[in-house]
Amino acid sequence: MSTIAVLIPCYNEAQTVEKVVREYKDALPEADIYVYDNNSSDGTDKIAAAAGAIVRYEHKQGKGNVIRTMFREIDADCYIMADGDDTYPADKAREMADLVLKEGADMVVGDRLSSTYFTENKRAFHNAGNKAVRRLVNRLFHGNVKDIMTGSRAFSPLFVKTFPVLSHGFEIETEMTIHALDKNMNLREIPVEYRDRPEGSVSKLNTVSDGMRVLTTIALTYKNYKPLQFFGLIALFFFAVCIVLFIFVLAAYFQTDILRIPTLVGVGFLFVAGVLSLSCGLILNTLVGQNRQNFEIRMNMLDLMLKGK
Repeated sequence: MSTIAVLIPCYNEAQTVEKVVREYKDALPEADIYVYDNNSSDGTDKIAAAAGAIVRYEHKQGKGNVIRTMFREIDADCYIMADGDDTYPADKAREMADLVLKEGADMVVGDRLSSTYFTENKRAFHNAGNKAVRRLVNRLFHGNVKDIMTGSRAFSPLFVKTFPVLSHGFEIETEMTIHALDKNMNLREIPVEYRDRPEGSVSKLNTVSDGMRVLTTIALTYKNYKPLQFFGLIALFFFAVCIVLFIFVLAAYFQTDILRIPTLVGVGFLFVAGVLSLSCGLILNTLVGQNRQNFEIRMNMLDLMLKGK
């Protein structure tokens, strides 16, 4: 029989965690419900344990740190990830699990943005931010994912055991989506209902600081996964500036018979910087190609191990 693990990272969710645990126990009675307490001070861990969850602890603050520990410690045939704030109902949990267990999906994304998110979410700039991140990630990584930052997901063991968690906070969902797109994993989406936090429940997400972390994660991941494009754009900028300045030097020389040596020297330095940037992109692109080959080999080996257990 396939094993299912429900993963619920929590930080001060005493008001909602009991309801979340009970909903997932009803939706997936055979599943193990894990609540990882991330330094809560309101008794979240005790409430979760009383509701029937397996409670564990992660003392390094941040959702990314919690997910890293969850993925390392828990073995299952299917992983369901949810938030402890009662914003995602458990009614689609069975369907998400079936997509992983029966149809071979590596990651199932619970799409809020095609459902009730834009009407339920009351926090300023979050709607625009989600749209902007969706457009940016899909454009850079050639995807068509409708919801990049949702906390409602399901995973296969292949994804969980090969995903390198580098983020510390809420940018973890963006990192997951980009990893699945870049590694050509079987990514599926289903619309899920979203409901805003109940009155008195406070969001831990900071719109400005966490938004900047998400954008930084996208930029760094783009550099790491697609270095030729990243450094090629930088080289293109340097070359474009070179051309403009060189034309300016030539035009000034023909008009005044004076050669602007400092500007010409600057053009030379910019040209060298462009060549170096393009060279870095080419070298790193070769390394990325080799890493991708090694990743596929590790995936095949892990798949054989999982099938043989």
